[in-house]
Amino acid sequence: MMKLGRLLMGIGFLALVACEKQVDFAPENVTPKLVVDGEIENGRPPIISITRSLGYFSNVNPSIASSQFVRNAIVRISDGTRTHQLKEYAQQVSPTITLYYYSNDPANPTTAILGAFGKQYQLEIIIGSERYTASASIPLLTKTLDSIWWKKAPNNPDSSKVVVMSTVTDPPGLGNYIRYFTQRNREPYFPGANSVFDDQIVDGKTYEVQIDRGIDRNADLRFEDYGFFNKGDTVTVKLCNIDKPTYDFWRTWEFSFQSIGNPFSAPTKVLGNISNNALGAFCGYAAQYKTGVIPK
Repeated sequence: MMKLGRLLMGIGFLALVACEKQVDFAPENVTPKLVVDGEIENGRPPIISITRSLGYFSNVNPSIASSQFVRNAIVRISDGTRTHQLKEYAQQVSPTITLYYYSNDPANPTTAILGAFGKQYQLEIIIGSERYTASASIPLLTKTLDSIWWKKAPNNPDSSKVVVMSTVTDPPGLGNYIRYFTQRNREPYFPGANSVFDDQIVDGKTYEVQIDRGIDRNADLRFEDYGFFNKGDTVTVKLCNIDKPTYDFWRTWEFSFQSIGNPFSAPTKVLGNISNNALGAFCGYAAQYKTGVIPK
């Protein structure tokens, strides 16, 4: 009986192998799309970066990445009263990488635009015969960061690691969306791994929450250090009130980013707000800053 069972298993295996179908496919060559990374914050000028997308199987190196920036575009921003044409700037970040972006033109100071609470902005991009538009609003600063403090990292043998805590007040009424960033010492501001939140659970409440240290998504993540700060750090938390389109863009973008390499994740469409089938988003931020020093 045992030999018969093994024989039947072997026949079944061969049957399965015989039924396999070889599937060959060639990746489709897709026309690159325009990608817009734009923002405007209260008290600051707009910053707009424009690139072209790369194919999924494309080779990427610093030279190729730099070549994807769109140069000499016509970029305008309007607040409903003034319209300002932005100027192209170049920023050399390494011998092989130059970044390009558009911002206020000092040659036309009378129309230059700085972000303001409670205002809406229209973005227009013209590249050859193609026109792209988007709108973003800077909300009022209604959801606020009341205080920040630190405490020893729980269940961690490294006594130099700490977590930063905060007290946040959410105004009554649903629809208060936020995004946060942190800065450690003189490092850039980085968003948290999950950086956007709504107020479905905390509506109208004052609550305490841990603020995880933001992460550089271009660097390898050390899970043993994730979320922690160190004694001796100067920490600044940037809490931004945002509108619903900005929330939806970063919510779907972060979910998609975290799903990379997971064969069981569901496909996600990133919800941008750029017209003409372009990718990316133009986002408005009502920002509040709080700084604390963690003693050694």
